[in-house]
Amino acid sequence: MCAGTDMFGLVYKTLTQDFLDLRLRTGGNISTCIIERPGAWMTDAELTALLGDLRAVAQRTLPDGDLTYGVLSGDRKRLADSIVTVLYDRTTQAPVAFNALAAMNVTLHGRPAEVLHMGLVMVDPGVRSQGFSWILYGLTCLVLFFRNQMRPLWLSNVTQVPAIIGMVTETFSNVYPSPQPGAHQSFEHVQLARQIMAQHRHVFGVGADAGFDEPRSVITNAYTGGSDDLKKTYDQAPKHRNELYNAFCAEQLDYGRGDDVLQLCQMTTMTARRYVLKDVPRQSLPAVIGALAFVALNRLILPVIHWLSPDRHWGVLRPRQTASGKKHP
Repeated sequence: MCAGTDMFGLVYKTLTQDFLDLRLRTGGNISTCIIERPGAWMTDAELTALLGDLRAVAQRTLPDGDLTYGVLSGDRKRLADSIVTVLYDRTTQAPVAFNALAAMNVTLHGRPAEVLHMGLVMVDPGVRSQGFSWILYGLTCLVLFFRNQMRPLWLSNVTQVPAIIGMVTETFSNVYPSPQPGAHQSFEHVQLARQIMAQHRHVFGVGADAGFDEPRSVITNAYTGGSDDLKKTYDQAPKHRNELYNAFCAEQLDYGRGDDVLQLCQMTTMTARRYVLKDVPRQSLPAVIGALAFVALNRLILPVIHWLSPDRHWGVLRPRQTASGKKHP
């Protein structure tokens, strides 16, 4: 079970822990755990329990599959670069779905940057069509956006599923590729896509022999690097309610060969506002706002309080005056 805790514990962890470890009720009979970089701080026992939950969902989702890449590999280094969201049934405490974001280090405009890959998502077949997509795809990104002091977040998505391509396009900003009018491949899109394909193929299970059509941002022959069991035909791939995305995938992707779209997009202030007003169910809004408030306390409010306390140490910053009242040189 998730290492999340009660409200008092949440406040304490928010103030003292460097990594997110949130547990909140997200409506209905579901509780959600968001765990940032568990491989960097969890004990072996805690990590084993978390992996057991993830693999339990994977086994029910793909009973004949053998996924060995990403967080399911159990590699602590992989888990140290991941943000894991797990959904639990509050009655049985059983895990029913998860999403694993992967943090990829890149360079943009000559400066170090980070892209969060919307990686492996699995939902127990017994609870599908219960409206979990707003949690699995948007909630964690929203929390990380606030944790990043509301600076724009770059995100990537690799998929051949029309429903997911449409969801990403309608949830985030500055999306490419996209069938929406006005979609444009910017310099940032090109630079990030090149680095992801050169350095981070292992994150989404794409082998070295896969090709990349840069102008279309399409990965050709993508299912040879660990994600083989996720390959689908066009008929098997879940469709979007908007035929625009279904037609886009049918035209751009060769499902027999195993093509994927590499989408790049951003979470911005406008995206966050639209997500909260449009996608978050009204009954779940208080819990989401509460979680964001605690994250803001850590990254937005506490730095201001610390800055206004010049007589106390804060990290590498020395106090303006010593305890005796003398000023530092």
